[in-house]
Amino acid sequence: MNANVGTIDRTLRVLVGAVLIGLAATGTVGLWGYIGVIPVLTGLFSFCPAYALLGLNTCGLKK
Repeated sequence: MNANVGTIDRTLRVLVGAVLIGLAATGTVGLWGYIGVIPVLTGLFSFCPAYALLGLNTCGLKK
């Protein structure tokens, strides 16, 4: 599993995911807000399965 998510992409994913989870936890949005777990995990692991399927790479490292 090669990293395909770059630093800026990772930061944005974790921030957006955390905001969605926070909004869901406080009841501001519905349960759908817990979908924020997905961007948090992809940001933490630096790997996005959708990017792999589409052949995208924001990491900048070529292997």
